[in-house]
Amino acid sequence: MAVYFDHRVEAPDSSGTAVLLAWHSSQPLLAVGSVSPASGGSVDIYLQHGEHVELCHVERGFSPALLRWHPTKPLLAVGWETGETLLLTHPHGEHTPLPPNTHTACITLLEWSFTGARLVTGDQAGVLAMWKVDARGRLHGNHLTKQQYNKPLTNCIFRPTPPAEDVSKLAKAAVSGDEDALDKFNWRKASKGGGVWSPGSQEGLTIYASTADGCVFSVDDRGRSVPLLTVEGRVQKLFYSERRAMLAVVTDSLLLSQFSLGPEGGAQELSKVKLSGRGGQNADIVWTESGLLITASGEQLIRLWDLERDDNYVLSLDENLGFEKGELLNCVSYCPAKEVLAAGTNRGRVALWQMVTVTNQKGDIKTQWRLQTPTELEGNISQLQWGSSLHLLAVCSTSSVLILSEHVMCSHYSQQVAAVQLTPTQLSLTYFSTDTHLTLRTDTHIRAVQVAKDTVTVWDGRCVTVYEVSGQALRSTGSFQCDSVALAVHEENIYTVEPNRVQVRTPQGTVKQLLVFSEAEGNPILLNVCRSYLAVGTDAAHVRVFDLTRREAKPLCNAKNMAELIPDLGALRSVKCSANGNQVSILITQVRTHTHTHTHTHTHRTFLRAHIILRPELASRYPVSQFWDDSEPRLFVCETVHVNSEFHHASQSHVDVLVVTFFVTQEHGLLLQDTQPKPPALQGLLGLDTPYYYYTCKPGEQNMDSDNAPPAAPPSPHMVVRRALRDFVGLESCDKQTRDAMLNFSFYLTIGDMDEAFRAIKLIKSEAVWENMARMCVKSRRLDVARVCLGNMGSARAARALREAEKEPELEARIAVLATQLGMLDEAERLYQSCGRFDLLNKFYQAAGQWQQAVETAETHDRIHLLHIRNGHTHPNDRSDTHRFEVPRMLMEDNLSLEIYINKMKDKSLYKWWGHYLESQSEMESALRYYDHAQDYLSQVRVLCYVGNIQKASEIANETGNRAASYHVARQYEGQEKISQAVHFYTRAQAYNNAIRLCKENNMDEQLMNLALLSNPEDMMDTACYYEEKGAHMDRAVMLYHKAGHVSKALELAFATEQFGALQLIAEDLNENSDPALLARCSDFFIKHSQYQKAVELLVAAKKYHDALQLCLDQNLTITEDLAESMTVSRGSAHLTEVERKELLEQIADCCMRQGNYHLATKKYTQAGKKAHAMRALLKSGDTEKIVFFAGVSRQRDIYVMAANYLQSLDWRKDPEIMKNIISFYTKGRALDLLAGFYEACAQVEIDDYQNYEKAFGALSEACKCLNKAKSRSGDETDQRLAELTQRLALIKRFIQARRLYEEDPAAAVLECESLLEEDDLDPAVRVGDVFGFLVEHQCQHGNYQKVRNTNRTVCVCVCVCVWNCYNSVLIIIQ
Repeated sequence: MAVYFDHRVEAPDSSGTAVLLAWHSSQPLLAVGSVSPASGGSVDIYLQHGEHVELCHVERGFSPALLRWHPTKPLLAVGWETGETLLLTHPHGEHTPLPPNTHTACITLLEWSFTGARLVTGDQAGVLAMWKVDARGRLHGNHLTKQQYNKPLTNCIFRPTPPAEDVSKLAKAAVSGDEDALDKFNWRKASKGGGVWSPGSQEGLTIYASTADGCVFSVDDRGRSVPLLTVEGRVQKLFYSERRAMLAVVTDSLLLSQFSLGPEGGAQELSKVKLSGRGGQNADIVWTESGLLITASGEQLIRLWDLERDDNYVLSLDENLGFEKGELLNCVSYCPAKEVLAAGTNRGRVALWQMVTVTNQKGDIKTQWRLQTPTELEGNISQLQWGSSLHLLAVCSTSSVLILSEHVMCSHYSQQVAAVQLTPTQLSLTYFSTDTHLTLRTDTHIRAVQVAKDTVTVWDGRCVTVYEVSGQALRSTGSFQCDSVALAVHEENIYTVEPNRVQVRTPQGTVKQLLVFSEAEGNPILLNVCRSYLAVGTDAAHVRVFDLTRREAKPLCNAKNMAELIPDLGALRSVKCSANGNQVSILITQVRTHTHTHTHTHTHRTFLRAHIILRPELASRYPVSQFWDDSEPRLFVCETVHVNSEFHHASQSHVDVLVVTFFVTQEHGLLLQDTQPKPPALQGLLGLDTPYYYYTCKPGEQNMDSDNAPPAAPPSPHMVVRRALRDFVGLESCDKQTRDAMLNFSFYLTIGDMDEAFRAIKLIKSEAVWENMARMCVKSRRLDVARVCLGNMGSARAARALREAEKEPELEARIAVLATQLGMLDEAERLYQSCGRFDLLNKFYQAAGQWQQAVETAETHDRIHLLHIRNGHTHPNDRSDTHRFEVPRMLMEDNLSLEIYINKMKDKSLYKWWGHYLESQSEMESALRYYDHAQDYLSQVRVLCYVGNIQKASEIANETGNRAASYHVARQYEGQEKISQAVHFYTRAQAYNNAIRLCKENNMDEQLMNLALLSNPEDMMDTACYYEEKGAHMDRAVMLYHKAGHVSKALELAFATEQFGALQLIAEDLNENSDPALLARCSDFFIKHSQYQKAVELLVAAKKYHDALQLCLDQNLTITEDLAESMTVSRGSAHLTEVERKELLEQIADCCMRQGNYHLATKKYTQAGKKAHAMRALLKSGDTEKIVFFAGVSRQRDIYVMAANYLQSLDWRKDPEIMKNIISFYTKGRALDLLAGFYEACAQVEIDDYQNYEKAFGALSEACKCLNKAKSRSGDETDQRLAELTQRLALIKRFIQARRLYEEDPAAAVLECESLLEEDDLDPAVRVGDVFGFLVEHQCQHGNYQKVRNTNRTVCVCVCVCVWNCYNSVLIIIQ
């Protein structure tokens, strides 16, 4: 449980009314903008507790407009209404103005980028500028970019950028040899596309800015501004969801629009919705990262819209918590770290809602908001803002500015006195020994409290004040200044701490003794007093215990370093000692992969020994608080929660808290004595003092858990409640001897020493004590001890039942019998279930009268007894299903018994029959009640109409929607000539013909149309005739004829009245099954009105394909694939012969060819059997893949040739697949002469481009083969061509052989080349330059340069010119 301390800011005298608030995101710095009529405006900075920073005061003769803190540095951007903008640095107060003349109107935008490297400013004149700020927070020159929109700017946000790479992880990866990580640090690879890592490369430079006319622009630092989207109205808020890449826009009329943003910057509208509530610029709107939109607009509630789940709900105030009726909520602020929503009211209160996530039985997660007690302030609260890493809340009201800081309510219990903080300045004191309650009010905020038998000591952080009880009041007996971080009280001594020592003071502050700690032991930070012993913990994790029984405190042992005993020790959270000082428990934070809290207990004589709590049943939990019993040194208790749960002191009532009690001794260590869940209505454990646990609670919640908690003594009033320990239920008022005996009995029972347990209680004579011990035997499962307890109780019946239960083989079944005899029914039920004895569980349910549970158990686990249970549970008449007639007949003379029976059975039929009977006896009120139980709405309405209460009858008919009841009410209203009401209820009863009749009779034409559309076709026709005869609303008559299925009549009327819109609607329902004459008439109408597309569709539906096609040609209508398919008649159709069908398809294809739709033309030519035409259309499309496919499936010679000819026009030299298809198609098309020509072209390419005569020889050989085959088929047509190829092959072969011979006999190769040069027709086959190049290379290799120059100068020059880029020998000549 927490309270909020309020600190008023120490505003200078010159400052006026606060109008602006701005928190720093991490540092406790609050900027406040004020306006004074006398001096103008000012901006001040305040610290955590409201202290004013004098150097950071800026004053102007005009008002401040906006305040924005740098995201990391103590740098404040201030915008004024004149357009001036400056940067204010804390704590020195340095002013850095932005260059003048940038803005000349009131500043409306101030926004920092996420890293703080950019600042965006904007004004009311529509000027937007972006500035660069360096790592030290200094402004860099002039603006980076400046935009002019000529409209007031209203909002601006930065689009988040992808997270920057972790430098430490990148460095570790680079050291381990990761090449990608190394490249990030290698500037040399920047130009190769590797990308060098840069700390500033992740800066987000895309912003979204909105103007007053509803436009949103996307702007970057390069000066590019792009209109992104437009909404209706003035943009009030912009929100960006990074997870969904969605931009939400809220206008001043509360119109919410959501847009999806693409990677290229485009925006697509996802949804648009009008939010409920008051609009205007005064509405306070908050957006959370989870997609929650929260608004407060001066109403009595807060509205929330969950955009992720598409849900909305409201939060309202509760008068029971201290709010007033009619209180209005002005502003809101949400703290994501604490999940707390704060709202300010017009009555000076701050309402706080804690968000709690609840999982139901189905596993669905729901969010709930729990309203807390308000913080009372003064004035009308106009602004709220959470801020800083300390989660402080700034509140601006009409009177002042306050800073609220959360403080966990302090509490303390000692010597039958409990103190719990109510408010920052109020304590609730409960004295259990005298059963009295007092309230203490102080002048300062209470930060700690310590109570003793007669004194109360409070501390506000600076001053300690001691109060003494005087009757029914408290009076101050001493006060002194003290900055101690811890406080403890024992009798007349007050213990405070300072560096390296503990001070023992009097109530007036006089230091009586110093308990000194060495430098190694550290500074004391934790103090705890139990009985007469003081435990001290230090910041160096040392623990010492002092004996306070003497005049001066004496140490019981040397200080012990906990870090040596506990691995991974983080810090000490609390240190507690037992009542005899021999045991010390320490609550620590243990540092591992995840931080957990553990409790360690230590026993000390001359040394310390640690026992760590690590039990299987507690392995998944960790302690959050700990206490020793005030009088019993062996008893220890702690609160535990699950490891994965989030425990907060402010909301611990919502966490699964388990209270665990131990016996702790030196001989046996930690012994688990009991575990029980903390009652849900209680807040936290306050202390342990046998026989009670002491809990804190909210006022009025002391008894909320009384059904679940064990019986206890009357609870203490107000803030503290007591709950008895398990072993002391019913023994709360026992004497000390009995209490000690029960503790010893429980202890020895826990360690299993039964002899000592009996010895401890042998002198006790109280039956209540023995009964309590028998209950303990159920927990410990000791039936031998239970028999002794039952004997001392004198309970013969229980002893007999236990003796008879010994025949049961299961131990749990025998213990369940004992639990039943002791009244522990829940425990007995659980035991029967655990041992699987469902037959005994059934008997248990029957004996307890729980027949429904007995039947369910028998159906699932004990079906052998199901029939017997059902027979024993039901009445004979019920089993024969005659009870609805026979039982009323038998009880007819006894009306009281009959009514009791009917009420008990809760049968609707009996309720209805009894209602009829009461109605016959004129008991109308009683009859109505039973009709209501029977849900007989007709009878209710009938009786109400009979008694004249037709208004109530109308309400029932409207709420239930019962048709019979509605019809009866309609008849009543018709009889009273209330026509509109009669029509309404006839409509509710779905008696549309009656409603239509009334509308006709009373000229209610407006309602008549809707009723006719709801009714059957006959009523539609009747109503249409009515409209037609009346001569008015002919459009309605056309629609009704159409809806009734009389399309021809509707069309006739539409043509007669020239209703173009109605004709379009009717034409949409026409299809090929409609009357062809009707279709033709409609098409003519659409042609007349230039609706050619619709006319074509109707002509196609009328099977007039040629007319439709001609209309497409005449009006240049594009023939789509759907239209072409609709005009394609299937084979065997009765409408067209096969020849006519093919002609139609060919005409469609011709039309597609004219329109350039070659693929569709190919399809239709193919369907018409014109494959050659289809191939020509496909060739025009240039779709190589489809051309190859079509040629392959067509299997026609001319198509193969056409495909091959087309492929030759492509770049077949670079694509082997095309070359392969060319050869294949020419071969399949038997165009051997064309194939030979292709081979010749291949050979020429090999010679010209690659000088590869071997491949050229192979290609020409294939060409010769093709020509030989062609010759055999066509005769002498190819003889001359074949002779030329043979000659070329011979010359190429000689040149190839010469080059091969050169390695063995260069002289012979040279002679062969020289002889080749003498051939007249050498050049077409072998290029002369290639032969000369070969000879020149040979001469150069032998060094005969002079010979080459003298004898072949002209030839060499020609060779150089021809083969400059082909041969290395040319380079040698030039050298």
